[in-house]
Order: sequence, then C-alpha cells, then structure tokens
Amino acid sequence: MRKSIKRIRPAGLAALATAVAVTLVAGFGLQSQAQTVGAVPGPVAPFAESSPVGFASMNGGTTGGAGGATVTAGSASQFAGYAQSSTRYIIQINGTISLSGMVKVASNKTIIGVGTSGRFTNGGLNFSGVRNVIVRNLTFSGAADDSINVQEGSTNIWFDHNSLTDGYDGLLDIKRGSDYITVSWNRFFGHDKTALLGHSDDNRSQDVGHLRVTYVHNWFDGTGQRHPRVRFGNPVHVLNNYYSNIGSYGVASTCNAGVLVESNYFENVEDPFHRGEGSSPDGALVARNNYLSNSGSGETGGSVAGIPYSYTVESAANVRNTVRSGAGVGRI
Repeated sequence: MRKSIKRIRPAGLAALATAVAVTLVAGFGLQSQAQTVGAVPGPVAPFAESSPVGFASMNGGTTGGAGGATVTAGSASQFAGYAQSSTRYIIQINGTISLSGMVKVASNKTIIGVGTSGRFTNGGLNFSGVRNVIVRNLTFSGAADDSINVQEGSTNIWFDHNSLTDGYDGLLDIKRGSDYITVSWNRFFGHDKTALLGHSDDNRSQDVGHLRVTYVHNWFDGTGQRHPRVRFGNPVHVLNNYYSNIGSYGVASTCNAGVLVESNYFENVEDPFHRGEGSSPDGALVARNNYLSNSGSGETGGSVAGIPYSYTVESAANVRNTVRSGAGVGRI
C-alpha cells in the first residue's frame, strides 16, 4: 500500500538554478537529495526540436520514415495500409480519422498531423515489437482502449507535440520490455490514468534493463494519476514538465525502478511524487530542483542510475510558461 505522506503546501519558492548542459555517465548513482533553490532563471527552451532529445536519441537514433515517400491518409483503411506496410513512409494526417480498435504500426514510420487538423478518434495506435517510429502533432480523443500502446520490446520511438484526452484506459502506455523512448511536448488533459510505464509487478524478467524513457516538456493538465507510474525502468528521466491541478498524484516509482524527477513545475499538486503505489513496492526516486507552487513536498529515497546522455536543464521556474506556450498540436 502507498505510504501516508504528510501534506505540505509551500508558498513563495524562489526561482531555481540556472539551466545548464549536463553530461552524466551510465552507472553513476544519483543519490536521493533534498530539493534545492537558487536564484537565476535559465534560458527558455525551443518549442520544437528537429530530432528527439533523451533516450530516443540513443541506440542508433530515431528518424522514423525519413527517406521514404510522403503520403497522406484520408481514411482509416488508407491509414492502416500505410502504417502496417513494411515500406518506409512519412504519413500525413489532414483531418479526422475514426479508427476501429487499435491499429498496428510497423517500423520506420513517421505519422504527423498537418497544421492542427490531424486527429484520431475512437481508436488508438499499437506498437508491438517495432523500431524507429515518430508520432507528432496529432490529437487523440475518445479511444475505446489505450490512445497509444507501446509493447513487446519496441524501441526508438518519439512521441512529440501531441494532444491526448478522453481515452478509455491509458493515454500513452509503455510496457513489456520496450526501450529508448522519448515523450516530449505533449499535452495530456481530460483523463485519469495518463502514462503507465511497466504494466505489472510480475513482469520483471522482461522489463529489468529496459523501459528507459525520457519525459520532457509535457503538460499534465488536470489529469488524475500516472505521470508516469513506473515499474522496473532505471533510469527514467522526468525533466522540465508542467503539472497543473493533478487529481491524485504526479510521479510514482515502484518495483525497483529508478526515477529522476528534475526541474519540473508542480502547481496545485498535493502529491507531486512518491515511492510505491497500490500494492506495488517502492522504487527509488530522486527529486532535484523542482518548483512547487501550492503543492506537497513529495517523497524521495534510494539512488537512480546515471542519465547516459547529454541534456539541457531549463530552470524549473520558467517551465510553466515554456510548456504552456509550446506543448500540444500546432507548435512545430
């Protein structure tokens, strides 16, 4: 069972430390530490990168359908034909496509919305044992199951600048040994169980050594829980995200996971992060330089494996404005 956590609502936190480029070496343990406060704001991050930062940049990189033909899908059947083909494609979505169930997506694809019009309703996307896929600038709503499901050892996937709401189960779930994934600049809203990472406590043999995911510059906007809820993945990097008016909790680390919660902005979040969840045992969680506005203090403990890539840390005090200006569709 989750521990009872004393609720503290600090106010008037100062701006946090300057954003710096950080290079960490895999295997260098990050020890649990108190949150620290500085005074100098860092630079504002760009709203759109041309390639993924974080884990999706590793393991050979993630290029999606680059080099393949650019096609436009106007119907569910046309989209499924392109998405499931073994051919490399950049698939444009211009308008609303109503999906039936979960549509499988094959390797070496870019799926991208045109302007603000690209939308999937009623169904979702399933990535199973695939590699090298990019999903950008799309709205997902009303899925009858998950909006996005990543499983069975899928690797090198980048989800960027999407808007996800009102699904039946998870909005963006990653599980079953999947790895090297980046989730960036997405807006999650109007939903409860948001972003699961690792589907069950008894899947250790498939998940240990995998489930390495970067969550960066996402907006968790009035959602309930799982932002993310992590099992086994170590390290998992939760960096420069904005959490506003969260119903249950922000981040949970369970089942020997290791999660670095770094320079995020929590606003009106009674339980920003903790260890253990439900019947799942504690994982490790390190919190560093987060900004807490009318929010609880969170729970930390243990050590986390080193982040194995270079990255820029934006000052947490700036993250609210940056993410509100840049997350979701229409910003690339």
